[in-house]
Formats: sequence, structure tokens, C-alpha cells
Amino acid sequence: MAITRGAKKAHRQSLRKHAMNDKRRTAVRAALKNVRTAPKGDVAALAAAYKAIDKALKRGLIKKNTAAHRKAKVAKALATNK
Repeated sequence: MAITRGAKKAHRQSLRKHAMNDKRRTAVRAALKNVRTAPKGDVAALAAAYKAIDKALKRGLIKKNTAAHRKAKVAKALATNK
């Protein structure tokens, strides 16, 4: 366990960041799952997925190319869903 005051503060910050990262990661996964079940051309599902991916990218949860790859995969999935 942290001993110094600065180490205790850093630990609290890391716990908050961990909780937010988990929340964002869950949001991305839920959005991608929603896209898989959405009907073909569902713009709302596409927008929600893009928003979740962009927020994860903005906060450093995923890298730029990973975000681009996932966006392309989402768009392709919605174009071919039945």
C-alpha cells in the first residue's frame, strides 16, 4: 500500500481512471454488439458505435489505427446486415 501522501493521491487517481476506462471499454463493446444485431443501414447504431470508438480513441484507450479499423468494420457490417 502507498505510504507517502503523493503516492496515496496517485493511487486514488489511478483507481478513478481505471473505473472510467472500464466504462468506456464496456461502451465500445456494447455498441459493437448492438451493431451486429442492428438491421441493415441503421444510422443510429452506426452513430452510437462511432461515438463510443471516438471517445475511446480520444482518451487513449485504443490507438488511432485500431479505431479506424473498428469504424471500417462497423460500417461494413451495417452495409451487409440482413
